[in-house]
Amino acid sequence: MKKLFLATAVIAIAFSSCKKEDNNSNSKGGIFKGPETEMYHGKAWTWIQLDNQGNPERVAIAINDAALSSVTPGSGSTGSGHTHENNEVLAFHPKAAVTPFQHAWLNWNPNGHPPAGIYDKPHFDLHFYMVPSTEREAYVDPVKLNADPAATYLPANYMGGDPVPTMGKHWVDITSPELNPTNPQPFTQTFIYGSYDSKVVFYEPMITLDFLKTTSNFVRDIPQPAQFQKSGYYPTKMRITKQDGVTNIILEGMVYRGQS
Repeated sequence: MKKLFLATAVIAIAFSSCKKEDNNSNSKGGIFKGPETEMYHGKAWTWIQLDNQGNPERVAIAINDAALSSVTPGSGSTGSGHTHENNEVLAFHPKAAVTPFQHAWLNWNPNGHPPAGIYDKPHFDLHFYMVPSTEREAYVDPVKLNADPAATYLPANYMGGDPVPTMGKHWVDITSPELNPTNPQPFTQTFIYGSYDSKVVFYEPMITLDFLKTTSNFVRDIPQPAQFQKSGYYPTKMRITKQDGVTNIILEGMVYRGQS
């Protein structure tokens, strides 16, 4: 409990100096905010936090309360599939080049998506992509969409689902509570990997609207693969925090992994 309090305090202190550090290209450490994007009646953006040596500590998507309170759960058929009209591309500050992540894609699913009865709740798909947005938009080749990475580049217990054009193939943790075959729990949040053309190309927290609205501090481990296709700093934890009317979905616990 003490560690959780200290972690929250560190994040709060960091945010208190956010304006001072933002876009300061001469500073190695601090929080660096990406451009704001309109989302319904609010805004969303990314940010990255670096230590004093310029190494990444956290990368995040931020959604303000105006956006969370103005998105509307759908009235159509539940689990009707990924919709592409409720998506926002979020750019990172140039300082984020020290991570593998090159853009974020924030997807609002008002009716959820398949499988029905599991992921058909209103929720956000928060994609952290390791490729440019223009490259992701060209993910339409069915052969490449179905070309799986070697098993060592995905965490154990992850299973591939149907590929989605301009997104990629989604891999889910079959040990997640909502997928328990004998005692499934209501879906609140889970962590997904994504691939295209045999490469891991995104990390994705998938979180219900209700969970984001009602959760002020939450942390979970990110399942890790045995090997990595590209050297860089990769997150080991996902955290949700709220400060000053903003909900932050954070990837943290960065560890340098060598290509193998």
